[in-house]
Order: sequence, then structure tokens, then C-alpha cells
Amino acid sequence: MKIHFATIAQLPVPVRLGCFILVLLLLWLPVTIPIYLLIKNDNQVTIFTMMWLAVEFLMFLPFWGKYIHQQPRIFHHYGLETTRQNGVELLKGLAIGFLSILILFILEGWLGWLVWHKSDSFLLRIILEGIITALGTAFAEELFFRGWMYDELQRDYHPSTVLWTVAIIFAAAHFIKPWSEVIRTLPQFLGLLLLGVLLVRAKRCKRGRLGLAIGMHAGLIWGWYIINVGQLVKYSGRVPDWVTGVNNNPLAGLMGLAFLVVLGLGIPNTSGRSRF
Repeated sequence: MKIHFATIAQLPVPVRLGCFILVLLLLWLPVTIPIYLLIKNDNQVTIFTMMWLAVEFLMFLPFWGKYIHQQPRIFHHYGLETTRQNGVELLKGLAIGFLSILILFILEGWLGWLVWHKSDSFLLRIILEGIITALGTAFAEELFFRGWMYDELQRDYHPSTVLWTVAIIFAAAHFIKPWSEVIRTLPQFLGLLLLGVLLVRAKRCKRGRLGLAIGMHAGLIWGWYIINVGQLVKYSGRVPDWVTGVNNNPLAGLMGLAFLVVLGLGIPNTSGRSRF
């Protein structure tokens, strides 16, 4: 029986999203199950299974674009332009995100809310590990949430609905973990929600290009990775955790939320439907 893939594009967006994720799951499980059975190290299991998920996602997207939406250049359509302009925007976003985190911690140090420490680890290694981790994470999450998911939603919904739906799903996706961890990290939700809104606006203000969004996302992760993994700061306890960040996470604190709002105010509010 011949499958008419184009008819899937006419289905309601929740069904389209479900079809896409179901295919990813069916492709993911045959490889993931043996990994869980053969490898005992939890960190290695996580790395290998997530790497396979990312690879199959990248491999499936061209098929989805070509046969479901008749869009042969799906990565370009999502905003991954291989242009100098997009590259410059990525570097600009990387600088903005990194400096924002640095300024936040410098300000808190100046206020006496934390004390800076010299790292016991080799800092250059942490810096290099951080930039690789940050760019990889930001690329994958931006392509998934502000690329594929954003595109599917904007085909059916109003721009404001798209913005908040993508932001909520982005924030909620970070809580796919054991219930005890969900409760422990729940204060991060509002920060993740604001970050999701910020990154949608970063995409829209550049006519759908993802360079700025990837860069800002990566810069924030990079700065936090260096400070956290390098153990460069220790909080003084002069103010409550809800000010600096519950569980020492800036996204779960009033100061971190304020910085996200300031970043958002610096991005033009382009709410109209883009060609992406």
C-alpha cells in the first residue's frame, strides 16, 4: 500500500508532532536497549543514547522536510543558513550570553553575595570542554525547539501562541527525569520559560535565522559550565537562595531572572509570522 506522506502535513499539529516523535522513538529503541543491557556505566549510557538520538534526529529531518512538507532544504528553512551573516550572529550571541553570565557573577561578588576562588582544576581544559558542550547542546536544542517544533506550530497557530507553546514545552522538557529530581529542580522552571521566550525572540528578530539564538544559548551554558565545573565561586549566604539561585542555579534565582528580562528587552519584538 502506497503511503501518501503529504497528507500528514494536513493533520492537526499535535498529531504531526506525535508522528514525528513516534518515529524517532521507534528508531531509537533498537539501538538504545542493547546499550542499556551491555554498558553498566550510567554516564556512558547517557552519552551514547543521547548521541544516537541526535544522529537519528538529524538524519530524519531531511526526509520529513522533503516528503511531508515538500521542502528539500529543510535545515535552511529552519534557520540554519550557511552564511557569513548567520555566523557573525552566532558569535555575537555567544559573546552576549557568556558576558551576561560573567557580569551576573561579578555583580553578585561586588555585592558580597559570593566569593571568587581559584580553580583546583586545569581551567583551560574546563573552558575547552565547556565551549564544546555548550555549542553541541545549544545546536541540538535550538534545531529541535526553535527549528522543527517552531516551524510545525507556526503552520497552524498564531505567532503569540507559537512563542508561548514552544517556551513552555522547552521548559517542561528539562524535567523529564526522576520525580525526586523534578521536585529538587522545580524552581528552575520560570527561568527556563523566560529563556525559551528569549530564544524565540532571538530567532524572530533575525528573520528566522538561528545563529543568534544558538550563540546566546551556548554562551549562557558556556559561562555557567566554567564557573560551576571549575568551582570558581562560593556563596556567602548573606542573601536567601531565591535571590542568587536555588541549588546554586542562576535560573532559579531572582537575579538570574532579572538578567534574562534585561536580555529580552534588548531584543526587538518581532512577533509577525516569518518565512521560517
